[in-house]
Amino acid sequence: MAIRVMLVDDQVLLRTGFRMVLAAQPDMEVVAEAGDGVEALHVLRTTPVDVVLMDVRMPKLDGVETTRRICSEPEPPKVLILTTFDLDEYAFSGLKAGASGFMLKDVPPGELLSAIRAVHSGDAVVAPSTTRRLLDRFAPMLPSAVEEPRHAELSRLTEREREVMVLVAQGLSNGEIAARLVLSEATVKTHVGRILTKLGLRDRVQVVVLAYETGLVRAGGQP
Repeated sequence: MAIRVMLVDDQVLLRTGFRMVLAAQPDMEVVAEAGDGVEALHVLRTTPVDVVLMDVRMPKLDGVETTRRICSEPEPPKVLILTTFDLDEYAFSGLKAGASGFMLKDVPPGELLSAIRAVHSGDAVVAPSTTRRLLDRFAPMLPSAVEEPRHAELSRLTEREREVMVLVAQGLSNGEIAARLVLSEATVKTHVGRILTKLGLRDRVQVVVLAYETGLVRAGGQP
């Protein structure tokens, strides 16, 4: 069954470009489009969607609040935030709102398609290098660890799990973490799973967000 994709962007030409790329894929189908958040929420009430490509800067209702409302619903579609990065201070908020990742609007078609497939399968798609650049830029806007009530949750983690969480927040893959800590990749995957369970997090994106919010990792990616 084809992945059902919804395009949410106030730029018609941009939606047209994405639609053409996706239409050429045998495993994808653009089932809906919207020019703003209000329209997107309305369409989603009656149209089954697997993945939403979400712009952040739109009239009526921006992509961050739209994402928050979508992700608060039972069994929501996955949301990929589309950002221009250099202009967009909202991408981090989009991740906090429940998005499964973010992509640059000028992403090569192949990377966009891979990201849609990955998100649909349950993975988070935030390239490590892009994660570091984005969070390093916006970390000063985050609440301090003292003000962040969730920072006490880190006490639930073992010392090894905290080590793994720091490396995840620095953008390392499971394989890279395994090499750094001299563990098997399966063991690292187990640690990541326990971190998600203990902290009530959905995926690696939320691990990164929480690590920065609580001060476990600071701007520059350093613990």
